[in-house]
Amino acid sequence: MRKLRIILEMIKFEHTIFALPFAFMGAILGSFVVNGTWPAWSQIFWIIMAMVGARSAAMALNRLIDRNFDAENPRTAMRAIPAGLIRDKEVLLFIIVSFIVLFVAAFQLNMLAVKLMPIAVFFLVLYSYTKRFTWACHLILGIAIGLAPLGGWVATTGRVDWMGILLFVSVALWTAGFDVIYACQDAEYDRERGLYSIPSFFGIARALKLARLFHFITIAGFIALCLLTQLHIWFAVGILISAMILIYEHRLISPHDLSKLNTAFFTMNGVLSVVVFSFTLIDLVMR
Repeated sequence: MRKLRIILEMIKFEHTIFALPFAFMGAILGSFVVNGTWPAWSQIFWIIMAMVGARSAAMALNRLIDRNFDAENPRTAMRAIPAGLIRDKEVLLFIIVSFIVLFVAAFQLNMLAVKLMPIAVFFLVLYSYTKRFTWACHLILGIAIGLAPLGGWVATTGRVDWMGILLFVSVALWTAGFDVIYACQDAEYDRERGLYSIPSFFGIARALKLARLFHFITIAGFIALCLLTQLHIWFAVGILISAMILIYEHRLISPHDLSKLNTAFFTMNGVLSVVVFSFTLIDLVMR
């Protein structure tokens, strides 16, 4: 149990909140648009299990693959693996169990979820290697996280359609945007080590502009969803609040001052995902 607590702390298990509300949003919105009903509680349970398995495996795999870089970076040197608090074999066992949880959950939902699961696993694994060869690593992470709402959509509808893909793209660019912001604090280290990121490749000033562009497209995608689905006034209020959160997030930081970066990354993005889901839920309940 002590080792399990160390691993859960290492992967920041509590940050599952970033993607889980969007998975719920995809599930309930897809169920209403396609089936005209609420998802079953059993579907919600297995969506939670799939999300927990997928994110836990991805984060643990990322820490395992990047352990040598983490050991050399002063900001990450005290993470569990480089600090010697946990062994590689123990982390690998945790990753295997997490992927098993993901597979079982997908099997309990529907066969399309099972068939699409290898795509999700591919991007979850690929992301951990992308900083070695492309500055587009943030977009790969965005795809991996964006599959959460699309997975929720597939889980309750058994199909992929353009509205689910629109939600996927919106969340993917939201994720890519805040990951670009987070990567700004390692821009110099990445450049020295030959690692790729948008901040290390383009510079922090341009990186923050690209993050703003990604988040602008995210809000545009949410507006499109509002216009093209059964969502109306309450979801529009959620979009407005989300846009204000993103504006505030970008105002917290500048190319010359990253001191409030953790507030922008963790607090604001956690709040945003809960806000978008909550107002989606309220909108559908009121209708």
